[in-house]
Amino acid sequence: MKPYLIAAVAVLLAACSEAPEKAADVRPVRAIVLQSSDVDVNAEFSGEVRARYQSQLAFRVPGKIVSRKVDVGTSVRKGQALMQLDPQDLRLGQAQSLATLRAAETTRDLAAADVKRYRELRAQNFVAQAVLDEKESALRAAEAQVDAARAGYREQSNQTGYANLVADMDGVVTQVAAEAGQVVAAGTPVVTVARTDDKEVVFGVPEDRVDALRQMSDVHVRLWAAPGQAVPAKIREVSPVADPATRTYAFKVTLPPTLTQAKLGMTAVVQFASKGQPKIKVPLSALFHERNATSVWVVENGAVKLVPVTVVAADGNELVLGSGVSTGQTVVTAGVHLLKPGQKVRILGADVPRAPVPKGAAPAAEGAR
Repeated sequence: MKPYLIAAVAVLLAACSEAPEKAADVRPVRAIVLQSSDVDVNAEFSGEVRARYQSQLAFRVPGKIVSRKVDVGTSVRKGQALMQLDPQDLRLGQAQSLATLRAAETTRDLAAADVKRYRELRAQNFVAQAVLDEKESALRAAEAQVDAARAGYREQSNQTGYANLVADMDGVVTQVAAEAGQVVAAGTPVVTVARTDDKEVVFGVPEDRVDALRQMSDVHVRLWAAPGQAVPAKIREVSPVADPATRTYAFKVTLPPTLTQAKLGMTAVVQFASKGQPKIKVPLSALFHERNATSVWVVENGAVKLVPVTVVAADGNELVLGSGVSTGQTVVTAGVHLLKPGQKVRILGADVPRAPVPKGAAPAAEGAR
């Protein structure tokens, strides 16, 4: 082979053996857009939606239940019958009281006739004044007996009416504790009725936070069934005694009537907040520690740079930053220990989670789009 052919082949082989240029390493990360807020969430507690007014209804007289007219969940109106006792014994007692009243009235009428007759005799001086006084005393005693018998009859009539247990308010039946055929004593709760027009959230607060939360007026409630809707609420009552089991103090927060989707027994979250100076918060996972310096990775034009920051306070799982970053910048929150300055990154998710940007705030960096 000729020398110039050998040289050409060598050049071609060298060209083929050259390594291809390495593609730029793009690392996926998670990030947020910084926002400032002047609302400090001091505490959040989970509670239960309950009725403010709830009555445990019971019969006023003992007896055997012969009918139950409602079930759990039944809506009732004031005066509606809920249960009924066997009224036979009560009616017999009412009849006896009526008979006693009739006998007392007969005795009174006889005493009145005697007094009338003896007054006429006394006018003619046929009897002594002492005899007339005795007859008038007997009449007054007979009238008193009539009054007592009439009161006893009315009482027994009321007892007969107590055989029907009726609702004392509009509401819904939340519990039924007795069935037809059961013999119950007077005062034993058999039906629980709760009003549905006035609800509240009940939750427990640790003893070290009771005094601070008691003074707060910025209270909001959101239902677990509707987490995106927060409504203002008001503290109605704080228990003066701790629960013996949980050692927490019961708070009761009144719900506004506009929250119609709140049903009894639902889970609700009560949030206590207060106004303060605007703050920028980041998750704990966003911090990068190196050589006693605290920094965050800021995304700009698809690459990251290390920016030193100052941490001024902690708020739960978030940290309040005092300097180094500003509103609108995009900060990496996951994967901070795998980055290096100038590293190309790809933010996971279609969009970077962001809150509404306050007026006058800088727009988000291009790398967050």
